Amino acid sequence: MVRRLNGLGTLVICTDLAELQAMIGPPASSRPARLSTSAAVPTPAAAAPAVTAGRTSLGDLTIDPLGHLVTWRGQPLALTRLERRLLTQLATAPLGVWTYERLFELVWGCAYLGDTSILHSAVKRLRRKLRAADDTLRVHTVRGIGYRLSVG
Repeated sequence: MVRRLNGLGTLVICTDLAELQAMIGPPASSRPARLSTSAAVPTPAAAAPAVTAGRTSLGDLTIDPLGHLVTWRGQPLALTRLERRLLTQLATAPLGVWTYERLFELVWGCAYLGDTSILHSAVKRLRRKLRAADDTLRVHTVRGIGYRLSVG
C-alpha cells in the first residue's frame, strides 16, 4: 500500500521484502556512488582505490569491512563502527567530493534533512583519530557540499 501524506512524503507499507525492493530498487550500498557536480573543487591526484577480496586499499590505508578492521601502514586504527563506515565511503571509488546527502544515505541509511551536526561530529571524531595515526591522512571539508579524503 502506498499513500501520500499531505506534502510530508510517501508512506509505503509492504509485507514482502522482495516486492518492496522491486518497487524502490536495489539497496543504497549496491548502487554506484554519485558525486556532486556543483562543486568545482580539484580532486587530489591520488591513485584510485584498489578493491581486492572485499578490502579497499588507498595508499597505505586498508579497509576490511568484513573483518571490521582499518589499518594505516599496517597498524590497526581504533575506529567505531560508524567511523569505519564513514571512512569506507570516503575511500571508495570514485574518489572526490562526497555530498552530505550521499553520506547520510550510505553511512546512516537515512535521508539528509538539512541538519549536518551529527555528520560534522562524526567527521570531527574521525579526523582526531586519523591525525593521531598520521597527519598525511586527512578528511577535507568542501564548504556547503560535503567532504573528501586525501592520502599523502
